[in-house]
Amino acid sequence: MCWIRSFIWCDSNLSEKDEFYDFFQDLCTIDELHEMGQRFEVARLLDHGENYDAIRESTGVSAGTISRIKRAYQYGTGGYKLAIKRFNKLHGIIYK
Repeated sequence: MCWIRSFIWCDSNLSEKDEFYDFFQDLCTIDELHEMGQRFEVARLLDHGENYDAIRESTGVSAGTISRIKRAYQYGTGGYKLAIKRFNKLHGIIYK
């Protein structure tokens, strides 16, 4: 089994939030966790229709990073869109 499949299997089999947090705190540095959270927030803002300037202002992320996230959001595998849809549903977020 390749390492990415092992990682995904392990991640998907963590059943409690605390297990998930503990795993990622051990796996990633604080900076890496922050960067992943920032990327997800940028994707959420793009999904909401925010422009680059507003996203840069609220997140501090560079235009180049926003562009890469937008490309993955638009042309990737759909992972961002699925995660955002589930996040919004969980938190009762409805865009008008």
